[in-house]
Amino acid sequence: MKLKIKPIAIYLGLFLSAVFLVSCSTGLLKYDKSKVEFKSEEFDQQVQIKELEEVKAEVASEAPVPSPSVQKAQAAATATIKTAQKKKTVAMRPTKGVSGKKAEMIEAPPVLRREPDIEDSEGFNYQRRPSVDPFRVGEKVTHEVSYLAATAGTLTLAVNPFAVVNGRKAYNFNINIKTNSFFSKVYAVDDKVQTYVDYETLLPGPFKLDIRDSGQVKEAKSYFNFDQLTAHYWEHRYTEKNGHEEKKLSWKILPYSQNPFSAIFYMRIFKWTVGKEYVFRVADDEKNVTFKAKALEKTKLSTEAGDFNAIKLKAEVVSRGNLAKASDFYMWISDDDRKYVLRIEVKLPIGSLVSEVIDIDEGRTN
Repeated sequence: MKLKIKPIAIYLGLFLSAVFLVSCSTGLLKYDKSKVEFKSEEFDQQVQIKELEEVKAEVASEAPVPSPSVQKAQAAATATIKTAQKKKTVAMRPTKGVSGKKAEMIEAPPVLRREPDIEDSEGFNYQRRPSVDPFRVGEKVTHEVSYLAATAGTLTLAVNPFAVVNGRKAYNFNINIKTNSFFSKVYAVDDKVQTYVDYETLLPGPFKLDIRDSGQVKEAKSYFNFDQLTAHYWEHRYTEKNGHEEKKLSWKILPYSQNPFSAIFYMRIFKWTVGKEYVFRVADDEKNVTFKAKALEKTKLSTEAGDFNAIKLKAEVVSRGNLAKASDFYMWISDDDRKYVLRIEVKLPIGSLVSEVIDIDEGRTN
């Protein structure tokens, strides 16, 4: 039986919390998955990834040279400052301690708009970096995933030690979803994603997808080139029916687009003020979509991991100008500086998917 859930699949792709619902099969794939290994030489030629410790001395002695896209953003910011300085917005105040003296002219600091224009600017000390970093190395948030009120498995969101991607410091985010022993008898899943995000610009770097389930073995790699505004995707897939298949995709992307897996971490950098809508771009599978979510209310959320002050969000996705809207797609994030994803709830054509936190390791404090 196959479960047709598009356009819901766009949401599920963003959060990797229901890959085992895309197709269901009672037959297990009969081969030794551990012996299946794929490589992509093209990806390896474009992307160089090292652990931060490997290049610590090099990074400390010489800061990486910004890419042309970053240099362009920095130049635009400088031009904005110069324009604001020419216009010189001023305020009046009396000089302290001097009676009768004329008020001083105080120049108000210029306000920089964060790029891109569709994204909210509140809470950023300059264009791309948030004033409070929500991420900590060693952070691990574990969810229990249930479908039709039955526990199906776990979803884990983790922040690994920093890496260096093409000479630049990057966050190293990991996502893993695994079915439990009972559900694996129907359809087994052990899927992992590793996605990198530039530390300064918060632009997504490469991601690696490793799928080991009952129906297939798949490894995929993707890289966004923001200088040329292109996305590149390589995939190797093995199924019992079709054997080994390869796929390569390349398409034009919009500036500042996230990939479908960096998105769940990227959404945590915003303030999420109740009543406001937040928007950012996502590129995936030859599509450029817009993720939107509105902060509905502040609420209390009781979970196995404890009680939380939370903010409830309602989300939607716009694909090529058309609204791909779930009838009910909600998220709960913690109402603090960390913005942990606490709960995901999606109504599907058959039943509901719920992913809720059961444990949080906050990671290092510095």
